[in-house]
Order: sequence, then structure tokens, then C-alpha cells
Amino acid sequence: MLENPPMPENLGQFTVHHTDGNARRGTLVTAHGAFETPTFMAVGTKATVKAMTPEELKDCGTQVVLGNTYHLHLRPGEKLVKKMGGLHKFMNWQGPILTDSGGFQVFSLSGLRTMSEEGVEFRSHLDGGKYFISPEKSMEIQMDLGSDIIMAFDECLKYPATDEEIKKSMDLTYRWLKRSKDAMKRESSLLFGIVQGGLSLEHRRYSMAQVTSVDLPGYALGGFSVGEPIHLMHELVKVIGPEMPALKPRYLMGVGTPLDLILSVDSGIDMFDCVMPTRVARNGTLYTWSGKVSIKRNEYKEDSSPLDPECDCYTCRTYTKAYLRHLFLSGEILGSRLNTIHNLHFYMSLMKRAREAIAEGRWAEFRDFCLTRFVRPSEQN
Repeated sequence: MLENPPMPENLGQFTVHHTDGNARRGTLVTAHGAFETPTFMAVGTKATVKAMTPEELKDCGTQVVLGNTYHLHLRPGEKLVKKMGGLHKFMNWQGPILTDSGGFQVFSLSGLRTMSEEGVEFRSHLDGGKYFISPEKSMEIQMDLGSDIIMAFDECLKYPATDEEIKKSMDLTYRWLKRSKDAMKRESSLLFGIVQGGLSLEHRRYSMAQVTSVDLPGYALGGFSVGEPIHLMHELVKVIGPEMPALKPRYLMGVGTPLDLILSVDSGIDMFDCVMPTRVARNGTLYTWSGKVSIKRNEYKEDSSPLDPECDCYTCRTYTKAYLRHLFLSGEILGSRLNTIHNLHFYMSLMKRAREAIAEGRWAEFRDFCLTRFVRPSEQN
């Protein structure tokens, strides 16, 4: 594998190939190849997607892997990763890598952090050691990791927050964005800005005007999935999504369930990430084209059918519900692996089928099909 692949002449180019309503099918070019949107990015927090090899990720249809700046900064450290040839070589992933800024993790530390205009001082959750991350330091870490897409350092507020807290946070995020751009010197990386603003449409529009005034290859919506009622997120994204710059990729950070993805694609969002499919897989929850399955249930004890007859992943082609239940109840590592293979394959298939539906002008039909599959009758509006 090339440590530094030739830089594409059209690096950072985002092309919208098809639209159907607000849904978009596009392509973004990075230094490690182009990927199609809408896409779901597998979360590899500590330079690994839990329970998965890079080859299995590729087989599942994964295009982009996400790494976590905070965790990789603490262990093994970005300087070691750089010495090993960068994150791509270190983890043997040849496709695009996006790294978050570390802001969400730092701000979730609550009592372990102290914030100032300059940045955030915090204590490691590993050993209590003292660290400091500023916009400049976040950029340095991500550049050393060799990320294809680098996220600007921002403040992620708790939910709920007051109007005064939100306004103060948005202005700080904007100042940190300008510092992030000044510090980001790696020509082969793409810097994305992050729109904040809580659950207020007025605040979101204010933050978006600030963030998009800085010309960048892409923009994200941050500050969701922090404990807010999920229907409020859906309502807000439905309005703000189509208002984001039409010629740039739109990224909804930290979201979510299959239903969240479908509703957000319908609102013009292009990129997603979430730990949910891998985390719940290890806890025995599996997503299928017939809805969620809790594999530990007694009804599957003697069930010789595949997990999802509509799925062609390795797990569904090879094993029965009874065996998956046995592995889970026995605490076997293979159970976590097979469940994770299925959930990620399902998410990647969902996005592939979404892209196909948009390209063929039948997005509304596919969206409604998914809603009937993923929403219980009692929840349908």
C-alpha cells in the first residue's frame, strides 16, 4: 500500500449526480479515493472497527472509516501513528478516513475539563493525566494521523442548554473554526466545518451563516444525539438540511438508526456515522429488513432460519438464528463478530439501495418502503 498515494487533481470535488426530492446521490473525491453518497461511515474509534477486519469491512461495502482524535491522541498517540506511516497504514485501511476533532469526547468529560477561549484542558479517562486541546492542537493531531477528512474543533453543548449558552457556544465555535482553518496546512486533507445551534431553527441558521462564511470542502451538523427527543432532531434536520450549501457534502454527525438515516437522506443529508450498529450488535440487537431482532429471545432457541432472509451477508448466508442466540448467551466472541458483520452489512446495503433509488427516480417509493419496515404500526403517523 502506498503511504502517500498520488493526489487527485480534483481533490475535494463533490458532484451531485442525481436528485429526487431533497435526496441526493453524489461523489466526493479524497486523497484515498472517491466515495459515493449517501454513505454511512463505520466508526473505528481506536483505529479499529470493533470485531471487524479491514477485509471484512470492505466486503460489507464500507467506503469510509471514522477515527477518533481524542482516543488516538491518548493512546497510542498521533506521533507514533505518524511514525508508523499514518493511520491508513497503521490500521491497514486503504480507503478514505475521517477523523472527528475530539470536541465531542472532550466536552462529554464534564467535571474533568476546563474550557477557555484558547481551548480545553482535561484529564484523561485512562490515567487522570492532564492534556490540552485547542483548535491548533486538534488540527496537528489529525494532520499527524493523516486523515482524508479533518473536522474543525468545535464546542458540543449539553442538552438542554439556554439561549445564552447556545449563542455563546456558536460564537466560540465560529472563532475556533477560523483558527482551525488557519492551522490546517495538510494539502491532501479536506477540512469540514461544524454547524451547531441546539434545537432552535433560528440558532441553527445563525450558526450555519457563520460556518458557511468560511469556504470549506464540506459542512456538518453537530450537536445532535446528545439526549434530545429524536423527533425534534428529525423536524429540525428536515428544514435545515436542504438549506445547507447545495454544492458541498452535508454530514450529520453521530446519527443513527436506520430510520434516522432514511429520514435524513430525505432531508438532503449525504454522510452519516454512528457507533450504534456495532455497539448494539455486541449486545444482541440486530437490524433486519423486517425490523429489529433481539437474538437472545427464547423464540429463537430452535429457529433454524437465517437471521434475515433478505440479507446476503456472510452471517445470514451461513448461520441460523438458533446458533446466533447460542453464541450470544454463551458470551462467545464469534457471536459479536457475526452480529457486527450483519449489522454493518445491513447499514451499507441500506445506503446502497438508497443511492440506487435516488438515481432511478424512485426515492419516495423506497423511503416509504423503509418506513413501513422500520416503524412499528403504533408509531406510524
